[in-house]
Amino acid sequence: MSAVRHVMSVTVRDRPGVLVRIASLFARRGFNIESLSVAQSEEPGISRTTFVVTGEDATLEQVQKQLQKLIDVIKVIDHSQAKSIDRELMLIKVAVQSPEARVEIRQIAQDFRARIVDVARHALVFEVTGDEGKMNAFIEQMRDFGIIELIRTGRVALPRGESDAQRLPSVRSRAA
Repeated sequence: MSAVRHVMSVTVRDRPGVLVRIASLFARRGFNIESLSVAQSEEPGISRTTFVVTGEDATLEQVQKQLQKLIDVIKVIDHSQAKSIDRELMLIKVAVQSPEARVEIRQIAQDFRARIVDVARHALVFEVTGDEGKMNAFIEQMRDFGIIELIRTGRVALPRGESDAQRLPSVRSRAA
């Protein structure tokens, strides 16, 4: 079997130590967390954590089952098993060596729908949102100009559609 990249969302109660318990479960199984994003969800007291990990399907299935047994875990979704939408945010500072380069950089950024969020004499900072492929392509386009700094948020993901199975009615019952 070959390793596959998985995007997993874990809905949890906002309690101290929850993230550590989840991350250590991945670590004990030998998974490196490639990306991690955590924030509050639509319900007060409930957060959604999105992990990107690479591993064998069977091993990840075991991790999923172990996650569901943790007290503060409400729901686990492996987005690689269902239709989903994923995005990330990147801030990237690009060197500007000349007025001509500035025009070219801005044109490329416009093609990627990147927003300029800071302008300096010798640098531009862009905000880029999209999937991993878009982020990587933008980085490659900017490399020749000189990337001064960049940071990426990590992926966030949601299932597509309005399926009742995807909603969190179980939050109230398990969060109580």
